[in-house]
Amino acid sequence: MATSVFLLFLPLIFFSSSSSSTVDRLSRASSLSVEHADDVLTSRPNGIFSAGFFPVGDNAYCFAVWFSEPYSEGKGTIIWMANRDQPVNGRKSELSVLKSGNVIITDAGRFTVWSTDTVSESSVFLDLHENGNLILQNSEGNFSSGFYKLFFHDDNVLRLLYGGPEISVYWPDPELMSWEAGRSTYNSSRIAFLDPLGYFSSSDNFNFTSADYGERVQRILKLDFDGNIRLYSRNSGMEKWTVSWQAMSQPCRIHGTCGPNSICSYGPHFGRKCSCLQGFKIRDRTDWSLGCVPEFNLTCTRNETRFLKLSNVEFFGYDYGFYPNHTFGMCENLCLKTCDCKGFQFKFIKHNYPSNIPYCYPKTQLLNGHHSPNFQGDLYLKVPKKTLPFQETGRLDCPSKVVKQMNRTYTKNPENASQKFVVRFAIVFGAVELGVIFVVGCCFLRAHQNSSAGTHNYYRMATGFRRFTLSELKKATRGFSEEIGRGAGGVVYKGVLSDHRIAAIKRLNDASDQGEAEFQAEVSTIGKLNHMNLTEMWGYCAEGKNRLLVY
Repeated sequence: MATSVFLLFLPLIFFSSSSSSTVDRLSRASSLSVEHADDVLTSRPNGIFSAGFFPVGDNAYCFAVWFSEPYSEGKGTIIWMANRDQPVNGRKSELSVLKSGNVIITDAGRFTVWSTDTVSESSVFLDLHENGNLILQNSEGNFSSGFYKLFFHDDNVLRLLYGGPEISVYWPDPELMSWEAGRSTYNSSRIAFLDPLGYFSSSDNFNFTSADYGERVQRILKLDFDGNIRLYSRNSGMEKWTVSWQAMSQPCRIHGTCGPNSICSYGPHFGRKCSCLQGFKIRDRTDWSLGCVPEFNLTCTRNETRFLKLSNVEFFGYDYGFYPNHTFGMCENLCLKTCDCKGFQFKFIKHNYPSNIPYCYPKTQLLNGHHSPNFQGDLYLKVPKKTLPFQETGRLDCPSKVVKQMNRTYTKNPENASQKFVVRFAIVFGAVELGVIFVVGCCFLRAHQNSSAGTHNYYRMATGFRRFTLSELKKATRGFSEEIGRGAGGVVYKGVLSDHRIAAIKRLNDASDQGEAEFQAEVSTIGKLNHMNLTEMWGYCAEGKNRLLVY
């Protein structure tokens, strides 16, 4: 007698989504993943620029736009970065264009660290243009952060701002009126552009041409970390960027360079250097922007205080008054009787004021200090009469490699009850099926040895099993509508029996060629299994070509 064995399988399948894109446009309801190195936007047609997640530290990434051609360490030059202050994790982080029209960056799929805060009822696209601009439909924004900022002020003038602990504008020269600096306040369009030949123009009448004007080369107008805005150019990606224009020719006049109570000095050979005022020490040897702190205590007692002259030194701003035609003695007395006076600026020249008369500026804070032989004035520092320590200068104690650590914790997502049920059911049911394979295999061998006894046993049902009708199981599963598992052997549905018991009902595939006797033999074999970790079987259905098991 020919005997056929139908084996039941319910494998666990884990899906991992993967996507990659090398295009110039990211459409609505799509995303770029930090986990896929080829998930980048590339400008068309020449691919000069790329946009994607850029490594900035140990398991820390920022979404950026960069020149595609590598320059140093195999990396391209970055021209813009979105989430520079909040790098994201190297797992499950994405940039997504939402259906709402908003573009967001999510950290590990949980926190939103950056967004455009845009809304659109129509389709939106994130495009990377050949000029390096990353544009969301018709609106483009720059969300960069840091101490320095290039912006149009409320008076419509393009300015540079230091936005550290103390906020101050330093370009154009704050001592000049706008019209004296060649700027116009009467154009409210607030537009600035740089053309491919190296000509820059803005709506406040400010313009310049690069040193290599007229050549069609790659260009970057960049606000550097030192607060100076510079125009760089190069012919190809393998060449070094060279400065073809800069806003500030005297780098020490950039505010916030050396921090409070310190002086910036510049030389063509050693560059820019910071030093503490005499009697002060550096606050943090890894960061000059924090400045210096005093090593002495000042009192309001006149006979315990003196003034130390610092020639050609200027501290800009933070005057508690401007006193023209004040002699040195009058200015000194003014500072002595004011306890919070740190010193005073004394000079004989002031823009748009009469020359050769003394001008006095008592200081409440000593910020934005610099030394220049061309500055015609002196600072008189208020100090105690006792001997002061030497002036502190020197290099910063900077590590050779700085790794930015992300101070962020991730909480475990709450478990999904239905997913938990399916996984546990699949594991238990898989164990049952392995038992079936073993037992039925044994039965198959015994069937060849004793076919007559085997045939008799296949028609014998185990006590306690119920035979369900197909209509009963259709009703229990609401027309087989709630699928909870799937395998090579068939599909598993959730059902509620007439006695209100919750059951897992497996509808077998390709069982049309299997006779009812052989099917009942399998059911009988499963019924003989008894283990605390195995799913209990309650019944079966063998009606026409339909074969179902009820657990």
